[in-house]
Amino acid sequence: MNLLTDDVKQVYRKYLIAAFGSAMIGCIYGLVDTTAVGQYHGPEGAAAMAVVAPIWNILYSLGLLSGIGGAVLFSRVYGQTRNKKKANEYFSIALLVTFIFAIITWALFWIFEDQLLILFGADEVLIVLAKQYLFPVKILVPIFLMNKFLIAFLTNDSNPVLATKSVLTGGLFNVVGDYLFVFVFDMGIAGAGLATVGGAIVTLTMLSTHFFSEKNTLRIVKVHHIQEKGLAVLNTGFSTFFIDISMGIVTMLFNRQIMIHLGTNALSIYGIIVNISTFVQCCGYGIGQAAQPLLSVNYGAKKINRTLGTLKLSLRTVMIVSVGWALVALLFPTAFVYIFMAPTEGVLSIAPFIIRVYGLSFLLLPFNIFSTYFFQSTEKPRISFLISVTRGLLLSGALIILLPTVFNANAIWLAMPITELVVAIPVGKAVFETFKQNRYPNIDDVEVK
Repeated sequence: MNLLTDDVKQVYRKYLIAAFGSAMIGCIYGLVDTTAVGQYHGPEGAAAMAVVAPIWNILYSLGLLSGIGGAVLFSRVYGQTRNKKKANEYFSIALLVTFIFAIITWALFWIFEDQLLILFGADEVLIVLAKQYLFPVKILVPIFLMNKFLIAFLTNDSNPVLATKSVLTGGLFNVVGDYLFVFVFDMGIAGAGLATVGGAIVTLTMLSTHFFSEKNTLRIVKVHHIQEKGLAVLNTGFSTFFIDISMGIVTMLFNRQIMIHLGTNALSIYGIIVNISTFVQCCGYGIGQAAQPLLSVNYGAKKINRTLGTLKLSLRTVMIVSVGWALVALLFPTAFVYIFMAPTEGVLSIAPFIIRVYGLSFLLLPFNIFSTYFFQSTEKPRISFLISVTRGLLLSGALIILLPTVFNANAIWLAMPITELVVAIPVGKAVFETFKQNRYPNIDDVEVK
C-alpha cells in the first residue's frame, strides 16, 4: 500500500481499523484487569487498580515518546527523500532511546515501588493489593515499552494489520488468563498481573515476526549525528508522551484528592472512570495513529490535498467517537459499575452523578488527543507541546486541586470537562490558522480521494 499515491479514503480506513486495535493495548489490559479484580475483591480491588493506573501511564508514555517520535520522522524523511536508509537512522536511534528508557524504568520500579504507590494514593490496605498485582509486571518492564515502540513503527512500515492482530491476540490471552488465574486458580489480583504479563509477551512475540516478513523495511543502520537525531525523536514524540504521562499525574492528583475529600467508595468509582476515560483516549490515539503516516508522508512530499483529505476523514471519525462515548456515559452510568465490580449500596448511590459529570469530557477529549498527532505530523511540534502541557497538567492539575477546596468535594468531577472545553477552543483555531498561514485551500473544498 502506497501512502503517497493510493486512494486516501481506502488507506485511511485500513489504517484506522488497524490503529484502533493497536491503540487498545493498554485499554484492554486495564479494562479486563480492573473488571476481574473489582469482581473478585470488590470496591477495594477497583481502588487498588486506580492506584496502579499511573504505572501504566509511565510505561506506555515512554514507549510512545520514542516510538511515535521516531516513526513520525521515519515517515516524514522517507516522504521527502524516498531514501529508506536515511529514514532508518530514525528507527535505529529511536530503538536505542527505547532501550535506555526501559533499563532506567526497570531499575526505578524495583527500587522505589512503595514510594511510588504511596505517591499515587495508596493507603496501608491498597498498597498490599497493588504490590501483589505489580510483582510479575516488574519482572518484565521492558516488554511493555517495546510493544508500544514496535506498534508505532509497524504502522509506519505498511504493516498495521500485524500490529492489530498482535494486540488483539495478546488481549485475548489476557482475558482468558484473568478468568483462569483470578477466579479458577483463586489467585485474585496477583493473577490479573500474571495474565497481563502473559498477554504482553504474546503481543511482543507476534510483533517481532514483522522483521522476518517481506513487508519489513526496518533496519538497524549507522546513525550520523546521533545527538541531533536523538533530540529530534524526543522533540517530535514529546507531545504524545506528555499526554500519557500527564494522565498518570492527573490520576495521582485525583486519587489523593478523592481520598482526602470523598473516601474509598468514590475512589473505586474513579477506578472505573480511569478505565473508561483511557478507552476514550485510546480512540483518540487510534485516530491519530491512523492519520499520522498519511499526514507525515504526504506533508513531507508537499501533497497538500492528500494531507487535508486525511484531516477531514479524521475529524469525522473524531465526532462519531466523541458523541458515542458521551451518550453511553450519560445514559448508562450504572451499567459500568456492574461491569467493573460487585458494588455496594454506597457505591451505587453516588456512581451515576460522578460518571455522568465526568463523561461530559468525552465530547472533546478525542479531538484534543488527535490534534497533537496532526501538529506533530505537519511540523508544528511547539503547538502540539503547548496543547499537551496545558491540557495534561497545568489546567487540569490546577482544577483538581482548587475545585474541591473552593467549592465542594463533588466539584472535582468538573475538572476534566472544563479542561477539555478550554483547550478545544484554541486547538480548533490553531488547526485552521495552520491552513491560513500556509495559504492552503479551504478545508470544505477538499475532496477525499
